[in-house]
Amino acid sequence: MQVIVLGGGTSTEREISLKSAAAVTKALDAAGYEVTQIDPAIGLAELEKHNPDCVVFPMLHGAGGEDGIIQRYLEDRQLPFLGTGSKASAVCFDKHLTRQALVAAGLPVAKGDVVTRQTYWNHELAAQPHVLKVSRGGSSIGTLIVSNVQARLPEQVEGIFSLDSQAIIEELVTGTEITVPILGDRALPIIEIRPPTGQDFDYENKYNGQTQELCPPPSLDVDNQAAASQLALGAHRALHCRHLSRTDIIVRPDNTMVILEINTIPGMTENSLYPKAAQAAGLTMEKLMQEFMALIRPGNSINIPKQTII
Repeated sequence: MQVIVLGGGTSTEREISLKSAAAVTKALDAAGYEVTQIDPAIGLAELEKHNPDCVVFPMLHGAGGEDGIIQRYLEDRQLPFLGTGSKASAVCFDKHLTRQALVAAGLPVAKGDVVTRQTYWNHELAAQPHVLKVSRGGSSIGTLIVSNVQARLPEQVEGIFSLDSQAIIEELVTGTEITVPILGDRALPIIEIRPPTGQDFDYENKYNGQTQELCPPPSLDVDNQAAASQLALGAHRALHCRHLSRTDIIVRPDNTMVILEINTIPGMTENSLYPKAAQAAGLTMEKLMQEFMALIRPGNSINIPKQTII
């Protein structure tokens, strides 16, 4: 079967998207599929030429990839594709709408609000440790962690609002950061994220290989791992995600949990968390691609060691 991988695009996450697409293209080829990689930044005319029975893997991060636009394009052409549909993608890409959907479903989020560059400085949360992040974006681009309010610089705040006219301000929740990937209707093994001592899990530490990514998570016992898995599945379902997602969670010292965000097109690079969790579940990249294909085209699933999946 012909598989089209979309990678690149024009968002601020273009370079990561190209790396994800390259890794997925390589794995699909190794799994025996006929695969072509297309960069939407160059144009989608090449996609129109392919067999209408092809399957599309959007590996597009950020605007134009995760916001429902490419999904609507594929839906209009009735092309089957990996991942969440257009309407749910648009909700998941908007952090304010995501928060509203999670709250409506009774799922825990940090205290937060929507702010602009005009309203931010006088907001009550801006006077305490907090996180300021663009409303629409991902891959840790456009996130400012303010641990010390007195050390905050105006240009740092302006950098956020230069990316988006609105931002989300949330109380800074401290604890153990974990991520829970979802494959189909089940949670993959949880990964605990430990950035370098005294540093945050920001864009640089996300991709420089210096952050520890521990699976299974040593800070969580079996019961808490099960609770985190159920929380991620709840978020996946509440937001009407499809095929795959990855939910980032903070576990407080008292073991209560807060959902940070949900990713509908997780990174698939060699340093990405989703394929690492899949590997811990016994899935090589090639087998993961087969699982993805089975989700799009049911009836071709492979066997996964059930004991490795929480």
